[in-house]
Amino acid sequence: MNRQTRMVVLAASLFVFGYVAFGYVLGQAANERAYRSLTVFSEVLQHIQQDYVEEPDLRSVTAGALHGLLEALDPYSSYMSPAEFAEYKTKKNSGAVGESGLALSKRFGYIAVVAVLPGSPAEKAGLQHGDVLESIAGFTTREMSVGQAENLLSGEPGSTVRVSVVRRAATEPLELTLTLARLAPPKLYVERFPTAPDSSGATTAFIRVPTLTEAIVAELREQLLQLDRQGVQRLILDLRDCALGENEEAISAARLFLPSGTIARLRGQKYDTREFAADPVRVVWRHPVAVLISNSTSGPAEILAAAIAGNQRGKTLGTRSFGSASEQRLIPLEDGAALILTVAKYYTPDGKPILDEGVAPTVEFEPSTEETAPPTARERQSYRDDPLVRRALEVLQGGAAASTSTAPAGLAQPQTQSPEPEHREQPPAA
Repeated sequence: MNRQTRMVVLAASLFVFGYVAFGYVLGQAANERAYRSLTVFSEVLQHIQQDYVEEPDLRSVTAGALHGLLEALDPYSSYMSPAEFAEYKTKKNSGAVGESGLALSKRFGYIAVVAVLPGSPAEKAGLQHGDVLESIAGFTTREMSVGQAENLLSGEPGSTVRVSVVRRAATEPLELTLTLARLAPPKLYVERFPTAPDSSGATTAFIRVPTLTEAIVAELREQLLQLDRQGVQRLILDLRDCALGENEEAISAARLFLPSGTIARLRGQKYDTREFAADPVRVVWRHPVAVLISNSTSGPAEILAAAIAGNQRGKTLGTRSFGSASEQRLIPLEDGAALILTVAKYYTPDGKPILDEGVAPTVEFEPSTEETAPPTARERQSYRDDPLVRRALEVLQGGAAASTSTAPAGLAQPQTQSPEPEHREQPPAA
């Protein structure tokens, strides 16, 4: 690399870094601080160029710096190089409909699995919550953005993607193959439990929510109305492994339960603050409710869980949620690269940022070692055997979950409302 080329690369590197750093730092401090940050970066680049053991690839060095800068903000802010962004746009515009069914984030610098959609190619391949994807399609995920990982895990139905998986219980990486497919619309799973053995004689329903989409929320509304007509007086809402969907649909789902109060707030540095309020006209379930959460509860599901708990409408049981409820924006850069930048965070009714803290359970519960491998969905006869469900029944029978009204007594014979989805059940994660 001759001197002129070095200077061009250095200038381009500084421009790209300045574009990113100035926008971020300017909002945090005065212009003088932004200038000092750029000066330090320039000095580091100069030492790398002049003193490193061998001639460095400054393009690679700069890209690595940008990856690190964005990753230091949060797991969902990321940098895509010009080549990565070009591939990303090509895949998005191709109309490819084959998907993996994974909800992803970053952990230890690598892509990690937050949740697996029931019945998806990822579940069929054996992927689980907590798996770290060391490589996807032969590319290391170190410094890979979540958007790029999602891009690699989409394509034509029937095409395959190899992933190398690091799992806590495994002594060496697992090599798995995903066969991409058009995902079937997810469905709620609804079950009726036998009459509680207490003086109230109340019947409890269990609803497992796989994702929060417009169709799922509409189905949830109809199921709640049906259960109410049948005299069901208690509800267990299972949001474990629920990490996909739309944040707006979480707001709609919360309004099915809350007659008053604040559901969530959305705030950002350059983002107009929005407050989402309950609407008594939209409430369809006024009986006690308990919400199950875990470390695989993420995104829209966290907004719903926090709204119910934060308004003392019901208890949340399990372990702290993952922490990802936020809004991202794709920002193309002049050199063909792009940023995916978190521009706003969702806050719980009591003002806690979900992205930073997740949602803490009001009743913490983690299964014992003997209970950490429950039967698969095919083998399970009823969710009544799930240890966390049993704990939720105890809470509901003890009157610990709030209710907005006293429902008339009514009994119906226990029955399953819909067929059991064929998917592996994961226990609540720490």
